[in-house]
Amino acid sequence: MELLNNLFSELSGLLWGWLMIILLLGTHIFLTIRLRIPQRKIFTAIKLSFKHDKSAHGDVSQFGALATALAATIGTGNIIGVATAIALGGPGAVLWCWLTGVFGIATKYSEGLLAIKYRTITERGEMLGGPMYALEKGLGWKWLAILFSIFTAIAAFGIGNTVQANAIATIATETYNISPIITGAIVCTLTAFVLLGGVKSIAKVCQILVPFMALFYVLGCIYILFVNVHYIVPAIQLIVISAFNPQAAGGGFVGASVMMAARFGIARGLFSNESGLGSAPIVAAAAQTRNPVRQALVSSTGTFWDTVVICALTGIVIVSSIIAYPDMNYSDGATLTKIAFSKIPYIGSPLLSFGLLTFAFSTILGWSYYGERAMEYLKGRKWMLAYRILYITATFFGSIANLSIVWNIADCMNALMAIPNLVSLLCLNGVLVQETRKYLWKGNLDQDMEE
Repeated sequence: MELLNNLFSELSGLLWGWLMIILLLGTHIFLTIRLRIPQRKIFTAIKLSFKHDKSAHGDVSQFGALATALAATIGTGNIIGVATAIALGGPGAVLWCWLTGVFGIATKYSEGLLAIKYRTITERGEMLGGPMYALEKGLGWKWLAILFSIFTAIAAFGIGNTVQANAIATIATETYNISPIITGAIVCTLTAFVLLGGVKSIAKVCQILVPFMALFYVLGCIYILFVNVHYIVPAIQLIVISAFNPQAAGGGFVGASVMMAARFGIARGLFSNESGLGSAPIVAAAAQTRNPVRQALVSSTGTFWDTVVICALTGIVIVSSIIAYPDMNYSDGATLTKIAFSKIPYIGSPLLSFGLLTFAFSTILGWSYYGERAMEYLKGRKWMLAYRILYITATFFGSIANLSIVWNIADCMNALMAIPNLVSLLCLNGVLVQETRKYLWKGNLDQDMEE
């Protein structure tokens, strides 16, 4: 087992090395330029998120699809992942993480567009879509679509399930001294209660849970920044300056280089918002929408909320706390997060626990849909129930198991998911331009919104 763990650890390091980071960030920048900076339409996109067109075809509302995608995307990486980037790359990593989110909006827009463009309707009248359908119908590469689906079905058990359940159990044990067995049973029951109702049940829960948990966390961070008000400007200055001049950080950050700040900031940003991973477009395909660009814009707001807002707030909270309490000692991101939030009286520790618990549980719900749709593409409906039961059961075992090898396998599967998805985005960039020109550049979308 140790040998196997080391093997996947080496493979993960190889897959998520500089080549992958350059490929992902390069795709973000290429699509931003090719589509004439779709980020400038972000406020139009936010407005569209709350519009519900019942006359359009789809299984769930545009907001329901967005909420489900956000449920899967907003996870422990938004809190501990940002802290890990700071611990390994210094405060400058926060800026690189934020920039990755800004450019990633274009990629998330593109994924949502292709999801609607190439989605298909089943005999039951349900919508199915995602990178596998874009690869098969748009490029004729069914073999690559099959590979993507296999990687997605497996990855769902890692990053979307067992590691999140383990995070919940760890928090419950350390904070409230609750046995992992009890936590696992509760999480397993709650997961079953939601998932057995299908996509509409998942979307309904996510529409309630995601705005509440995100708003509560954001307001909590704003309160912490109010407590650290004298350190906000110095923190922002340190983040910006140390992104290009790490020696400016001083203290425990002297060892971090510009390359380290960029590498860990970009990597954690990509992990956090999942732009380019190919997961979010699977649920975007289920949205009730009149045209591909409409849902593409709604999908793009996911990266905005996830990285540009939540990760940025987390980064400023942690860096301002480091400046406020220079005696803080930490060895990793998780420790740094706990220390930074615990320094804030009354609300710090409860806010951290609440954020991690709700973010992790919502990820379990969102990724269940991704895994099921991937399995349906591979085997049709006949394996769906078995997959769902296995997924629910895995939440219990994830709560009580040692998951070091699962983390490494999940990292590998995520990278292997991203590669075929990025291929579809780059090879179908002409389709992206054609649809964007039709609805966005010619102003037809504005007219469409008023109808």
